[in-house]
Amino acid sequence: MSQKQLKEAFISNLNGTTLLEISLGLSLAPLCLLCRGLLLILYYLRYGKLLSSRKYGLLLDFVVLISPLLFSCTVLSPVIFFIPPVIAVFCAGIFSKIYSQRKHDIGVFFRQIVNDFQKTCLDPEYIPSITLFRVFVNVLTSISILAVDFPQYPRQYAKTETYGTGVMDLGVGAFIFGNALVCPEVRQKSCATQPKFSYLTRQLFSIWPLIFLGVGRLFSVKSIEYHEHISEYGVHWNFFFTLAFVRLAASLILTIFPKNKSWIVAMNLAVFYQLILNITSLKMFVLHGSNGKDTRVGFLNANREGLVSLFGYLAIYMASVQVGLYLLKRRNFVKDWIKAICFLNLMVLVLFVFLHLLQVHVDPVSRRMANLSYCVWVVANCLTLFICFVVVDLMLVFTKLLVNGSSVPCCWNVIQPAHSSKKRDAEAVPVKRESKLLHICLISAIDKNQLLFFLLANIMTGIVNIMIDTIHSKTSFTLCVLHLYMFFNCLIMYILHARNIVLKFW
Repeated sequence: MSQKQLKEAFISNLNGTTLLEISLGLSLAPLCLLCRGLLLILYYLRYGKLLSSRKYGLLLDFVVLISPLLFSCTVLSPVIFFIPPVIAVFCAGIFSKIYSQRKHDIGVFFRQIVNDFQKTCLDPEYIPSITLFRVFVNVLTSISILAVDFPQYPRQYAKTETYGTGVMDLGVGAFIFGNALVCPEVRQKSCATQPKFSYLTRQLFSIWPLIFLGVGRLFSVKSIEYHEHISEYGVHWNFFFTLAFVRLAASLILTIFPKNKSWIVAMNLAVFYQLILNITSLKMFVLHGSNGKDTRVGFLNANREGLVSLFGYLAIYMASVQVGLYLLKRRNFVKDWIKAICFLNLMVLVLFVFLHLLQVHVDPVSRRMANLSYCVWVVANCLTLFICFVVVDLMLVFTKLLVNGSSVPCCWNVIQPAHSSKKRDAEAVPVKRESKLLHICLISAIDKNQLLFFLLANIMTGIVNIMIDTIHSKTSFTLCVLHLYMFFNCLIMYILHARNIVLKFW
């Protein structure tokens, strides 16, 4: 076989991994974030100053936030079940050191500290967990799209052929979910304040970069005969087109239905789509083509996976709109977010029970069709990951309250601690100003140019694959290439952010 055929075979006919392994792996990114935050607070406690060096800040972020994710999906994947507990124990050790060395008031018990923490007022205008979710989904996707071409990346983490749950299968749905969390309808920039026609025209214009990128990817892949997994989206379709059409279709739907009822639209759309798959020949068409022999003749046959799966991805998008509206409800105090976490945990439990019933009695998870099971699985896991980020954020807020003056980038701003007096209220403004200056970190850097980061990762993946025989690479070489690839992408984002450059003009 040619090199192109070898690489296509290397990423084809895979069956995924277990639901438990993926769910456990979701805790890695939040735990790395917790570790980074605790290290910064410990540094402040030890030296009495914040880590202001951008060079060391970037190095810390890369080593603590990116490297563990790279190792966990390559050489450490056989012991993936042990990694989260090890990081958690390490974080507990750092917290114990911070708690024992802090300057504390005599007679203030831990229970009183916890009670004061629940009454702490947070900045309601900025929810860092949404940013964290979107950034880490982007980072994990960028790692996976190159790592999957190396033998050190477990085959069970790659995209499945027809049925199954792979890490990259979840990444596709999570990308849709994350985009919907910050869509104009969620951010209250909906068509209610302007005519529907002009609103839809504006939304149509806003997706042109995705169409442009999709066309660019199509022509570049075909012109250089780059290896591709045809059964993923089809011959001509790709994920950029899916993002664009889902966004446009959702905007159209939300001009007809109230956005606070988007969960009803999502549920009906997913259930109706599954019924059509089961009672008609649509499923056989997606899997085997119109002639039953996997034909790719004609536009519909050539791109059947990408076109048909739009219904499932649209259902995920609409469900995420509802989640976004719930998250952006005004919550001023820590105790309000604790209640929200309890509600979201209940929803996750219901979704996983529903998923089990669907897997047994209806249809297994299939990213290729984006069926009902896939939609439920994606939403359940995305909510789980988001809950983890909220919990970690609250833990960092609690730790910051123990050490007055400490700060963690991309963490909740404390407007006023529960024990603050009116005299200390005047100090709230300087604290917020100081936190903004310190938000030059890798997370905020990627957040400012997320589409550029994803595009750069795709381009770099193509360059590496053209230059290197990835499927025969040794472990040390693979780790070196992946680290250089991610560091280069992160460095570009960091430089742009440091110079306050945002490459978005649409």
